[in-house]
Amino acid sequence: MLFVTNRIPVEGYQTDIGREVTFDLQNTTPSKHLFFCKRSPQSKKYFEEGSVSFFSQLKALSDKTQVLLYIHGFNNTDEADIFPNALALEEQINQCADEELVKVVPIIWPCDDDSMLAFMDDYWDDQRAADASGKMFYRLFGKFVAWQKELVKQGDECYKRINVLAHSMGNRVLMNTLDEWAKAQGDVPQLFRNAFLAAADIENEALEKGEKGQHIVDSARNVVIYYANDDLAMPASKVANLKNKTLSRRLGMTGAENLHKLPKKVYQVDCDNFNNTIDKPKGHTYFLHRGNKKSPVIQHMTNAIKTARVSPAEREHELPYP
Repeated sequence: MLFVTNRIPVEGYQTDIGREVTFDLQNTTPSKHLFFCKRSPQSKKYFEEGSVSFFSQLKALSDKTQVLLYIHGFNNTDEADIFPNALALEEQINQCADEELVKVVPIIWPCDDDSMLAFMDDYWDDQRAADASGKMFYRLFGKFVAWQKELVKQGDECYKRINVLAHSMGNRVLMNTLDEWAKAQGDVPQLFRNAFLAAADIENEALEKGEKGQHIVDSARNVVIYYANDDLAMPASKVANLKNKTLSRRLGMTGAENLHKLPKKVYQVDCDNFNNTIDKPKGHTYFLHRGNKKSPVIQHMTNAIKTARVSPAEREHELPYP
């Protein structure tokens, strides 16, 4: 599985294609460099690929296969959470589609892996890392666009469709990444076919024009907000944000503050019917099947990826649980 990270390798910053890299999970300082890597499914070891090989491998995928970038949430680490979730996401969507519809590529930013007893400190460490990571992952998209332009010059265009799923605080990473792009380039192109915002730990007015998250809307053909009022991580996030004198409802708990202020391509989906059934007791990671409990979000995302349309077409709708 290919992945990109701004974690600092224990082996140092110097790029060496093919080298094995390891990461100290207690080091949550974001690197000033990006590392384009591959995880071996057998050994679970990581090897540096370099950006050219990384993008070339994505281009070589079947024409029917789309890329799904996965930006993980708070307090997630590589082997405990990120790769198991990414692999499950890829398998479940492809099974639902009955074809190799997606290749999931994790975007890994530095999170702490301490216990929930250290929640407040961890939350703020991770939030600072999410803010700093935006400046680095902007370079990821910059490198991709530059690579595409070079292919055009060579008459070998890449038309690979790209989608993004941001979960929890990963939405803050996505928001900061695209905000950095807008600061540097003046506007944000349509990078994604679909931007899926699951249990988003950002303010519920963040997507409105003039707000930092408006560039998420600019970046995608469709923007889909998955939220649940009884997502227990959201009130905890709200309490944690009091440390910064911020008291704001979270997008992942209420949906958009004013959907009518957002373009028609923004949809919000109420997941109250099943979030705590799928992910008991927190109700936060409800976009994946868990055992024999099937998340309706998988089918919903699969349809949007296949067709580039959100179904049902109503901008606000509720997903039933079978």
